[in-house]
Amino acid sequence: MHKSFRTAMAFTLAVAWFIPAAAAELPNFADLVERSAPAIVEISTSRANQQGNLFDEFDDLFRRQIPDGRQPEEPFQPRTVGSGFIVSDDGYVITNNHVVYGADEIRVHLNDRRVLVADVVGLDEPSDLALLKLEAADLPFVGFGDSDALRIGDWVLAIGSPFGLEFSASAGIVSAKGRTVPRRSSYNYMAFLQTDVAINQGNSGGPLFNLEGEVVGINSRILSSTGGSNGVSFAIPSNVAVNVLDQLRETGAVQRGLLGVQMGEVDYEMARNVGLPRPLGAYVDRVQPASPAERAGLRDGDIITGFNGHEIGFFTELPYFVGQYHPGTRAEVVVRREGEEYSFEVTLGSSPTNAAIAAAEPAPRPRPENPLGFRVADLSGETRQVAGISGVRVAQMAPGPGSDSGLQLNDVITALNGEPVESAGDFARIAEALPESGSIPLEILRQGESRSLSLELP
Repeated sequence: MHKSFRTAMAFTLAVAWFIPAAAAELPNFADLVERSAPAIVEISTSRANQQGNLFDEFDDLFRRQIPDGRQPEEPFQPRTVGSGFIVSDDGYVITNNHVVYGADEIRVHLNDRRVLVADVVGLDEPSDLALLKLEAADLPFVGFGDSDALRIGDWVLAIGSPFGLEFSASAGIVSAKGRTVPRRSSYNYMAFLQTDVAINQGNSGGPLFNLEGEVVGINSRILSSTGGSNGVSFAIPSNVAVNVLDQLRETGAVQRGLLGVQMGEVDYEMARNVGLPRPLGAYVDRVQPASPAERAGLRDGDIITGFNGHEIGFFTELPYFVGQYHPGTRAEVVVRREGEEYSFEVTLGSSPTNAAIAAAEPAPRPRPENPLGFRVADLSGETRQVAGISGVRVAQMAPGPGSDSGLQLNDVITALNGEPVESAGDFARIAEALPESGSIPLEILRQGESRSLSLELP
């Protein structure tokens, strides 16, 4: 046999052996998705543009376009869509602060197709986390893992609703840890997980799982030149989320400690000058006057290498760890100074972000004047005579119980809560007497066919 042919055969056999061996080591996420998907939710929000009476008569405003060609303004602005996940069987849900902040109504779409209205337990802008509560029981939920235990290169999986495509899964690896991303606040208490998982608009607030099915991150943002996934996404570490969740659940707000130093990166030359084996820690550019750091004895030029048992590998990790502790906590700070190691006890102060909590929280949402989410109009006399039907027509829709039940524009409502409806006046009288919550039967005609729907009032 020719030598080159034997070489080619040997190479082919080696490749044929390697491919199945390598493929066998790649994870299969199917079981993880099957177990976890029931606890994942899609979140939609709406914000009122204008208040309107549910029982307004149908007039020319809804029969024509505005003269400049624009459609009449809907009573609600278009809703935004994000993701979230259930963390307890009694209905606590986590998502991003930026998904729900300022919303007049928050609707949570469950995996079993139920849609529930959520109440806000608490919002935390510095971590971009929000805790919601559903009035439900025996819900599927997922648990948290240890984000500090993640290694660069570990597999992770995201489930969410990119572009509204609900319960979509995407996988990748941890690309880096301890990343900072520019934010409006000058107090950055976040050290993000960076991944190459395909994250897009709508994934915000959804979970990031490790291979054991534990939530190790909450997807928050991306870096992109196009607005879509470029393979650089950032997740809030689960250890941050657990701390925030506990505080929001207990008090509705999050309190963070303050050390009081301005920091910078430690480069190779600095590390060598103070006898460090490699560049690590946070270089203290300036100790703020009258701060906890100054009272404890820290100086300009110190290199902080440890905080309360946590090693500081990069300077961005220090505010992250400080922010995990409450004001008044006594913590140990380890520093390198002139080639020697020193330890100081510091009593943490209160972060300026704590004072801004009350101002940052939105005002309580008023109960909308349109609790059903749609308006009705009388049928024309011609329609009554030709079709031989009585009822009212759905003239305008907005997010709410009506749309959730499957009601559509131009459906004819013939009965509400068991009572016949022949006019808009009848509908108004019956609707005003409805209970504030519960399941309300609704009889409609759609394209000549009778249908029964159920309005679920929050």
